[in-house]
This record gives sequence, C-alpha cells and structure tokens, in this order.
Amino acid sequence: MKPVVGTRKGKRIREREEDEQPSPNSNSKSNLVFPASRPTPEECASVRDALLALHGFPQEFVRYRNQRLSKTSSDHGKETVLDGLVKTILSQNTTELNSQRAFASLTSAFPTWEHVLSAETKQIEDVIRCGGLAPTKSSCIKNILSCLFQRRGKLCMEYLRELPIQQVKDELSLFKGIGPKTVACVLMFNLEHDDFPVDTHVYQIAKSIGWVPSTADIKRTYLHLNQRIPNELKFDLNCLLYTHGYSANIAVEEAVGEDSICSTGPELSGLTTGDDEHGTDS
Repeated sequence: MKPVVGTRKGKRIREREEDEQPSPNSNSKSNLVFPASRPTPEECASVRDALLALHGFPQEFVRYRNQRLSKTSSDHGKETVLDGLVKTILSQNTTELNSQRAFASLTSAFPTWEHVLSAETKQIEDVIRCGGLAPTKSSCIKNILSCLFQRRGKLCMEYLRELPIQQVKDELSLFKGIGPKTVACVLMFNLEHDDFPVDTHVYQIAKSIGWVPSTADIKRTYLHLNQRIPNELKFDLNCLLYTHGYSANIAVEEAVGEDSICSTGPELSGLTTGDDEHGTDS
C-alpha cells in the first residue's frame, strides 16, 4: 500500500494548476493515453465508501450535493452560476476560509454585480485582498463582468444551465481568465453536470493509489479519470478525495511543520495500487 501524498502548505484550494489543465475542448478518447483499465467502477465505489466511513460527507459540499439529489428542477435557493464562478476564482491559491471572507467582503462592498462592474479595479482589489492575489483576481473578475455584459447585455450566466456540457466549456473558454479547471468546477458544483475536476489533492492521490502512472500530468489525469469514473460516483468521490487530501496535508504539517516536504499522510484503508501498472503514453 502506498501512502496518500500530502500536498503543499495546508491550503484548501478548489482552483489549482490552471495552466496544466486540458483545453475545454480536449475531451476526445484519443487523448487518453493510459491503456490500463483502472480505476474500475468497483474501485471507485470502494474508495468512495472508505472515505465516507472515514470523514463523513464534507459539510462544505453538502449544499451542492443536496441540490443534485433534489427531485425538483426549481432553481430557487441555488447559488447563481455567476456567484459560483466568482467564488471559484477567489478560491485560487488560498484557504477556503480566506476565499469565503473575500467573497463576503466583495458582496458587502458591492451589493450587485453591476456595482462591481462600475467600480474601479483598485477598489475591487482592496476589498478582496484578504483572499490573496488580489490584483490578479480583481482584474479577472472585472474582465469577466465586462465581457459578459458586452456579449449578453446583462450580468447573468443562468443561460448556461440550458446548455450541454461541451457548449458550456466552449462558452466559458471565451472569457479571459477562466481556465479549464475553473470550467470543471462550475460544471460540477453549479451546473450539476457529471465532471471530475482534478486539483492537486485529487491528482496526488490518484497517482498514489495507482489510478494513473506516476509520470502522469494533471491534463491526462483529468482526461483519464473523467473517462474511467462512473458518472454517478463523480461528485461524491471528487469531494471526498479532495477532503482526504486536505486532511492528509494538515496532518503532515501538524506532525512535521509547515516548512517540511513530506510525502506521507493518512492511507486509504484496504486499498492497494494493484498488480498491474498503467501503461506509458507512447
């Protein structure tokens, strides 16, 4: 059994490795270069069950999970697509707590997205500073709002709910600053599509338990896991793998300190990497 790899500096990040993610149009099976048949549906279900027993379902994702399980089609009470997109941008390279504070500060200072659009970029930067990377994030948010208004005549992205997955990917890729990892998060959390974002936590665990080769990059890991993991397991498994990776990271840092580089963490009980390694990408 290989240990789950701890990730860097205890940061709870939904949005990572943006430039390494696949193009939103890179969803052809011809891009999948790992010939082995792992993970199997049974493995996916086993990991899901093991992590549910270990952590329970993470509270921060319960709202999104309940919306997916709801029998009604009403959008009442749902987080808007634009809200979700901005939250994902604010979560880049920071902790969950800091990104939540930044979003709360932004919506407190500017009651509507129209107010944000009318504000100077420096004003936006000042109110989201607690979330880190404020100059980059403020410019990105302002650019998205400006482009959205120019293209649609209003600051609303609810029209994306009516589009199939590939059209959503194509549409969001037109906005500067929205990378494929952001797209995957919006698809899974806000549009309730069956997508499987791969952040640093998910990526490291997938390598650690042998679901992809140790040489796999994030792009190919994303493509491979989206093909191999059954749609009905994607949401729960993604949230649980992320939570497990974060927990492993915190445990490592508490044990060895923030400045240490460590590759150990809580193991997935009863899981092995299997006898067969994934093939190469030749």
